Amino acid sequence: MKMFRALVYNIGFFGGTAVLLILALPLLAGPRHWTSALARFWARLTFAWLKLTIGLGYELRGRENLPAGPAILAVKHQSAWETLALFVLFDDPAVVLKRELWSIPLFGWYLRKQGTIAIDRSGKAAALKRMLADAGAVAAQGRQIAIFPEGTRGPVGGKLPYQPGVAALYTQLKIPMVPIALNSGLYWSRRAFLKRKGTVLVEILPPIEAGLDRRRVMALLEERLETATAALLKEGGWEKPVENSVDLFAPSP
Repeated sequence: MKMFRALVYNIGFFGGTAVLLILALPLLAGPRHWTSALARFWARLTFAWLKLTIGLGYELRGRENLPAGPAILAVKHQSAWETLALFVLFDDPAVVLKRELWSIPLFGWYLRKQGTIAIDRSGKAAALKRMLADAGAVAAQGRQIAIFPEGTRGPVGGKLPYQPGVAALYTQLKIPMVPIALNSGLYWSRRAFLKRKGTVLVEILPPIEAGLDRRRVMALLEERLETATAALLKEGGWEKPVENSVDLFAPSP
């Protein structure tokens, strides 16, 4: 049954996304907020489909901790789920993503138009400088910037090295950083076809105010984000210690 539900979800998701993007092509000729509205509609529609086919919902905690103005949303990354959730839970975020996604036919056109911030992970200093310039322009518009500090999806209960880009954003932009913990990997693991029904827990933690040095802010971010994530995993039924991280739906050896 899980396999069937996952298959139905994928057919509906990929087929529906393709049809929607084709029908919405005229929006690319309009202002950016048209594409942002489309992104919110697409993500909410996807979440409704996910709930219907898989039985997967979510619970958001700590919304009162979200600043009213520009901020850096530092999101734990366990799954593709939170990539969608950013457009449902937050108002018009600018997501930092790998530049290769801009090259995807059709889908990449919308990512560009929506105002995402692309980073070339092989470009090093020049790429970081370009990302900071783009992020500065976004912050000046009053928008919030969403970034995954680890740079890629990690296994459930695991912790990948935090990348320097998040600290560079914080020190350059001089705006608060908001850690966001979650346990999405319990239900939708990285590279997994199967998904589990349940409730993803998302917690917006108190912001780290602007003005700290790079070393201090990275230590605070990692400590707060990993501690809160471990607590949410435990609440969701995860019993293994952090160092025994796994892909829940990976094939058995």
